[in-house]
Amino acid sequence: ARAVFELGRRTARSAARGHKKNDTSHEVNMPPKAATAESDGAENSGAKFGRVKNNLKMGIVGLPNVGKSSLFNLLTKTSIAASENYPFCTIDPNEARCPVPDERYDYLCDMWKPPSQYPAYLHCVDIAGLIKGASEGAGLGNAFLSNICATDGVFHVIRAFDDVDVVHVDDDVDPVRDLDTITSELCKKDLAEVKRAIADEQRDVKKNPTMKLSQLFITTMERVTEMLESNLAVRTGDWNTPEVEMIKEKLPNLITTKPMIYLINLSKKDFCRKKNKWLPKIHAWIKEHGGGAMIPFSCEFEQELFDLGDDEAAIKAFLDECGEGVKSVLPKMITQGYRDLNLMYYFTAGEKEVRCWTVYKGATAPQAAGVIHSDFERGFIKAECVSYDDFKQYTTRKGMAEVKEAGKYRQEGKTYIVQDGDIIHFQFNVSSAKNSGKK
Repeated sequence: ARAVFELGRRTARSAARGHKKNDTSHEVNMPPKAATAESDGAENSGAKFGRVKNNLKMGIVGLPNVGKSSLFNLLTKTSIAASENYPFCTIDPNEARCPVPDERYDYLCDMWKPPSQYPAYLHCVDIAGLIKGASEGAGLGNAFLSNICATDGVFHVIRAFDDVDVVHVDDDVDPVRDLDTITSELCKKDLAEVKRAIADEQRDVKKNPTMKLSQLFITTMERVTEMLESNLAVRTGDWNTPEVEMIKEKLPNLITTKPMIYLINLSKKDFCRKKNKWLPKIHAWIKEHGGGAMIPFSCEFEQELFDLGDDEAAIKAFLDECGEGVKSVLPKMITQGYRDLNLMYYFTAGEKEVRCWTVYKGATAPQAAGVIHSDFERGFIKAECVSYDDFKQYTTRKGMAEVKEAGKYRQEGKTYIVQDGDIIHFQFNVSSAKNSGKK
């Protein structure tokens, strides 16, 4: 067993055997375009390791003074996070939520005009900055890494702008070096977790002579170790289902299994002209380290736009001045984060309320009903539903009459897998309750 788990003997070449490189298909010098932000529908490699919950969080991480707290305030439309020009101005994590933009939700609200309207929300956490040596306790390293463990996905903010008035913790701007620093510290932290898990397993085997280490455990820990020693995130490996379950069971606190979205903070000038000398290098680095969504943005641009408030004329003049096609990418960040957490939502809509109900992708109808109330799941009878696309196509007024006439109103049972954007009414009956109901 000692030979199997001896750390430090695996090379980058051997690690690559279990490493799947996903092409992100980004347009590196065109920040506002959708192709820049997404991996064109590629499967989210981090989602398979995630917790199956409806209330998941994205942590905003990076080196000190890269724009994390400023971005947090912009995303959540708050000012609770300090954003000063010195390292570690954020110590305790700040948490808030931001509404998920969705034209479908807006359409339903405009049609029904109910007094109660509830969009879906993405929960965000602003986490203290990390520096080299954080895995060994440097700076606020231990607290930083513990706070990341409590989140479910990562917005990794990288600074790619020069500004003599904004201090860089390493004196000069080099995003590739910064990416190496963060990745190295996260991998070192995860290696410590792997060593601890192996030691625990070996101790249990020694206590019980009838037990022995399973081959699955040995090979999985070997591959995890190889990847981490090569500064490769575990989420980017090509894992089969038993290996995924083994990692989730024995290494539940790994950081590099979490989905990561790379947010490149540019100057307003570079963002508007859609060019930056660092973008090709950052894009190449991300590809070499397993791929992932990359979204160039500018805190400077977003703050100026935010400060205009709801003045439509001023907003139009500002965007026209910035150049053709330039617009906020905050909505794209939110929807990408929501997607990478493997979340979706269905709608309930009526005279009193239009609401988005968040569920994990793959939820059955009873599980989706349970998000509203546990009685809905316990006493589930059926789900009456229509897809949003069918509703919009066939409906010209409030209600489901036109959808029913078109044959698009369905009744689904317990095995139905809820689809993103379904509009659902649940029927349920709990025998211990006095009344049965519908939502």
